[in-house]
Amino acid sequence: MVLDMPLLDTREKDRDLTGRLISDIVLQLLSYCSQKERENIRKRQAEGIAAAKLRGVRFGRPCAELPANFGDLIARWERGALFFEETLESMRGFAVYLLQVSGPASALAEP
Repeated sequence: MVLDMPLLDTREKDRDLTGRLISDIVLQLLSYCSQKERENIRKRQAEGIAAAKLRGVRFGRPCAELPANFGDLIARWERGALFFEETLESMRGFAVYLLQVSGPASALAEP
């Protein structure tokens, strides 16, 4: 955008002092306007989030429900009746929880 405006084109080295002063002032003014616009956007966004929270809107992913046989799967795995991979397949995406329960080193060890 700035290169399309000859007044603001700072590539020219032989500009006189007045030309540089004007282009610096205009660039500072454009910079100020864009900074104020960013601040206004952030303020409106924060107000919108606060209003949504007051209405009871929940943000983020919904909580996933554990499988019905989750306790049984963990107990069988801890006893060594199931391998880690079998337990993981049965848990349908709760690998993070399984790793938190077991710890990464013990999860890789075979029972």
